[in-house]
Amino acid sequence: MIHIQIPATSANMGPGFDSIGIAVQLYNHIWVEEQTTGLTIEVKRQQAIPVPTDETNLIYQTMKYFYDQKGLKMPGIHIIQEDYIPMVRGLGSSAACIVGGLFAANELAGGICDRDELAQIAAQLEGHPDNSNPAIFGSMVVGALNEKEMKHVRLELPEDLIFAIMVPDFPVSTAKARAVLPDAYSRADMVFNASRAALLIGSMMAGKYENFDMAMEDRVHQPYRAALIPGMDEIFAHAKDFGAAASYLSGAGSTLMAMVTKDKAEEFERKMSAYLQTLEHNWELTLLKPDMEGVKIDRE
Repeated sequence: MIHIQIPATSANMGPGFDSIGIAVQLYNHIWVEEQTTGLTIEVKRQQAIPVPTDETNLIYQTMKYFYDQKGLKMPGIHIIQEDYIPMVRGLGSSAACIVGGLFAANELAGGICDRDELAQIAAQLEGHPDNSNPAIFGSMVVGALNEKEMKHVRLELPEDLIFAIMVPDFPVSTAKARAVLPDAYSRADMVFNASRAALLIGSMMAGKYENFDMAMEDRVHQPYRAALIPGMDEIFAHAKDFGAAASYLSGAGSTLMAMVTKDKAEEFERKMSAYLQTLEHNWELTLLKPDMEGVKIDRE
């Protein structure tokens, strides 16, 4: 049986809408093997949103897409799914299913594609590469996609950077989060975001933490989605007061993310936990190290 471990991802980093994401040490697990006929799906860990156990399951659909695209006959499939990435919370749960499905199908098919080829397929399926890239390559990945291909660059994250995920008890669907965005932006807003995205990448490479607060500023998605996340701006303000280098909306939400250096992590966790307990929606705080490897495969 093939075991696949896929990390959670945090995309849309500040000004990096649909382009910049990171992987963190929170994982979904998939076990896959061929069976004589049909489809069997076991879900070992249920969440609030039920995971389909028929052919509408995203892992299975992705595997079938891979076989169809490669002109291969789909065998009978047995899938065991164990999810720890919260669903519909902006932490890449859908991308984890797509990446897991692609790597599972590729492994069963004899490893006919390398990691870069699978990243191309994942980006096309997702429609943007900011979740699938870090899920595959780990660390922080900057990517761009056109009609034909995806280009990416993997960056090494500073060793002393911790990501604090703040997850409330309510979801925000990607469709709803996209619906609140405007159809057009001003030139000033585009210059604003382009300069911040460049500053974010350069500062991350140089370890210039003092730049992160400005580098995470955004005029493309976060201001419009703030209404979907009660208390978002106030949580960001408190995160800064408690020592975070910067904060941002993870993916489409509802998770909020703060970046904290190791020397400030203990104080941040203590103060932010106490503050979140005063809010509605049962916010859960977890401090995670970045995942530096991306998706992992082994046979059991």
